[in-house]
Amino acid sequence: MRRTSAISLVWLILPVYGQIAVRKQGYVPFSDAPISYLSDALTDPVAKLQQRIGRREAKLEYESAHGYLKTVLAALDIPISSQTLVFSKTSFQFRKISPETPRALYFNDDVYVGQVHDGKALEIVSFDPMQGAIFYLLDEQKSEQPVFQRAELDCTQCHVAASTRGVPGVLLRSIYPNPTGTQATHSTSFITGQDSPLKERWGGWFVTGSVGRQTHMGNAVVQDKEHPEQLDRSGGLNFDTSAYLTRHSDVVAHLVLAHQTQMHNLITLTNYQTRLALNAGALSDETRKQYEVPAEDLLRYLLFANEAPLGDRVKGDSGFTEEFRSRGPRDARGRSLRDFDLRKRIFKYPCSYLIYSAAFDTLPAPAKDYIYHRLLEILTGRDQSPEFAKLTGKDRRAILEILLATKPGLPEEWSKYNQQAHSRERYPSRNRSGQSSQRTTNLKGTYENF
Repeated sequence: MRRTSAISLVWLILPVYGQIAVRKQGYVPFSDAPISYLSDALTDPVAKLQQRIGRREAKLEYESAHGYLKTVLAALDIPISSQTLVFSKTSFQFRKISPETPRALYFNDDVYVGQVHDGKALEIVSFDPMQGAIFYLLDEQKSEQPVFQRAELDCTQCHVAASTRGVPGVLLRSIYPNPTGTQATHSTSFITGQDSPLKERWGGWFVTGSVGRQTHMGNAVVQDKEHPEQLDRSGGLNFDTSAYLTRHSDVVAHLVLAHQTQMHNLITLTNYQTRLALNAGALSDETRKQYEVPAEDLLRYLLFANEAPLGDRVKGDSGFTEEFRSRGPRDARGRSLRDFDLRKRIFKYPCSYLIYSAAFDTLPAPAKDYIYHRLLEILTGRDQSPEFAKLTGKDRRAILEILLATKPGLPEEWSKYNQQAHSRERYPSRNRSGQSSQRTTNLKGTYENF
C-alpha cells in the first residue's frame, strides 16, 4: 500500500484564484517531443465537445440550481448515478468544501467532472488516447459562450507524481479528516486503488449503500486528535442533500472509481514509455524493457491480480450498478466485462472493461502487441505463474470467450487460436477405441496443442 503523511491536494486539483486557467507558463513535464503534452492536437471527449460547440452542433445550457453541471454531464454521457461525494479539503476551492458542503464527483470511462458547492468552476479531467489526463475548467458564471479552458501548469505540479505513476494522471486519497475536512495532524493517508482493503478506503468521503459487516473510513471524522484512527462514525450524511443532483454517494461507484483511476494511469505510463523507447532509435533488449515493465504492470492490473478481496456482500443504492452494466458489449451468452460480482470481488469476470477504451486501443504497437500476446498466454493457461493464481480456469476461459466475441481488432494470433479451438470442437480427436475425446472441457485439454 502506498502511503503518505503529507496534507495533499488530491485528484481534481485545479486553481481557481482570479484567472480560470493557466496555460504555458513555467515548466510542464513531458512538454518536449516525443510526448509533446502541450500539443493542441487533442481528441479527448472534452476537446471533441468543445469543437462541436464551436460548430454550433452542441450547446451548454445554464440553470440557476446547478450551473452548467447537468448539461455537461449529458453532453459527455456521464451518468448522474456515478455521483460520489468528498468532504475533505482536497481542491483549490477548499474553502467551500466541508462535511456540510461536500464536493460532488461524476465519471464515465473517459472523463471525471467535479463540482464544488457554490464554486467558481467545474473541474474536469478528460483522458486523451495519446496524452493521458487533460485538465479543464469551465467557469460557473453564466456566459453566452461558455468555454472549456485547458489548465496545465498548476494541475501537473500535483498530478504528475508517484501516486499517478509519474505521468499526468488521477488519484484518490483516503485521509483521517477533522470535523472541518482537513487532514488530522501527523496522521497517515492512503492512495486508493483496487488493491486497497476496504478498511483503508474513503476517509474524507461519504459512502451510501451497504458493505455488509465490513468497515471503512467513510462517513466519519476525527474527534480525538491524539488518536485519529479512532473515528467518530455517528454523523453520516448530515447535510442538505437537495443541493446535489442525487442524495447518493454510491459504494459501487466508489469501487469502480478506485479501479479506473489507476488503470488510466497505467495505460498512460505504458503509452509514454513506449513512445520514449521508440524515439531512442532501434529497439534493443534494454529499450524493450522500458515499455515491457509497465506493460506487465498494466497486464496484472487489467486482470485484477492485485485486487483486495471483498469480505461481504456489497450493494449500491443509486442505480449505478444497473446503469454501468448496461453500457458494455455482450457476447452471445449475455456475458460482459461490466458484470458485477460484489461478493468476493468487484467484477464477475476479472478483466478491466477499459480494454475497450480508445486509450488502450491507441497504445503504440510494440506495447499493445506485447500485452495481447501475454494476455493470450495467461487466458489460455500457458502462463500459470503465481501472480495470476487468482484467475481460475473458469475465469480465464470466460474472459477469453468474451474478448473473442466482443473485442474488435484482436491480433492474428488470437484469430488463429479461435479457429483452432473451433476446429477441435467440431472435429474432436479419437481415442484408441474409436470414441470421441472432447478436449474442450478444461483449459489444459483445450490449449495443450496451441
